[in-house]
Amino acid sequence: TDPLLPIPNRRAFVRELNRMISFAERYGTPSTLMFIDLNDMKKINDTYGHEAGDKALHHIAQMLQQHVRGTDVIGRLGGDEFGVILAQADEATGAQKAQELATMIAKHPLELEGESIRMSLAFGTYTFRSGDEPQDALHKADQAMYENKKAVKAENDEKAARDNKGTP
Repeated sequence: TDPLLPIPNRRAFVRELNRMISFAERYGTPSTLMFIDLNDMKKINDTYGHEAGDKALHHIAQMLQQHVRGTDVIGRLGGDEFGVILAQADEATGAQKAQELATMIAKHPLELEGESIRMSLAFGTYTFRSGDEPQDALHKADQAMYENKKAVKAENDEKAARDNKGTP
């Protein structure tokens, strides 16, 4: 168990990922790994303190637990990174669920001392199959998360440029 959150730590999560990869190999059913990185966690820690940062991590872990199936596995990979194994979920299902979770978290801010702290996440998914190694699957999902983060940043920058175009 993670020392801060009531979910598996990285070592336990990788063990579960290995088990799910073996299951995929044995039964020929794909599952999807989601790599999640919280955006602006440093800003929360710097503005509200590390206790607030811990509460933010708890908030995210709780939201994830409430919105995945009992057969799915959530783990803290380190810092502000989480992993979710979506059991027997193909690529399209995994991508759809990742987007749903990102939207849900954006709509449910952390309530802290009368303030609502909006949170967002970047995610990447990788649908693993038989023969994959856990570290390779994590690496591929992590790469997909960085691609997603870059695309969202570029989209936001473009939107900001359009919004500011008419401003003197």
